[in-house]
Amino acid sequence: MKVLDLQCSQGHSFEGWFGSQDDYDAQRRRGLVTCPVCNDSEIVKMLSAPRLNLGHGLAPETPRSPTQASTAPAGTGLAKAAPQDVETAVAGPHALAASAGSSTLQQMQVAMLHLVRQVMANTEDVGPQFAEEARKMHYGESEERNIRGQATREETEALLDEGIEIMSMHVPENLKGPLQ
Repeated sequence: MKVLDLQCSQGHSFEGWFGSQDDYDAQRRRGLVTCPVCNDSEIVKMLSAPRLNLGHGLAPETPRSPTQASTAPAGTGLAKAAPQDVETAVAGPHALAASAGSSTLQQMQVAMLHLVRQVMANTEDVGPQFAEEARKMHYGESEERNIRGQATREETEALLDEGIEIMSMHVPENLKGPLQ
């Protein structure tokens, strides 16, 4: 299994897993390797360090007593997270070292993708009828619910002028269909 660090032409970094270098090349030629943030297919491989298992020589860490844990500096130890926050959780001393090297851009990308997935899971897609449906809900003609859809700039401005609160959000094409 090859794990490659990839980047699109917009600067979004992500990881790709491939059976071999030939698999990666074949998928690129067929346009199957795309950025999970913006769906860009102009992808380049980035330099990446190989994963070396050097932990086998380290002495096991001794468990802390409750008094030692309370005097530990912030950011050490285990971070608890709700199940939906697992991908952003940090656990243990080795994970802390890895997360300290993460770039702010990557953290923002993860947060943005998490937010988009939340929106997709908790809204009804009304498509191009978004402006009409938003008006019906605002004026009490239909039941209020969480909706998403497409609206032109003019429709968006008209909704805002009417006092209807909406938010524009870019949803990458690959998140609009079933996730794999």
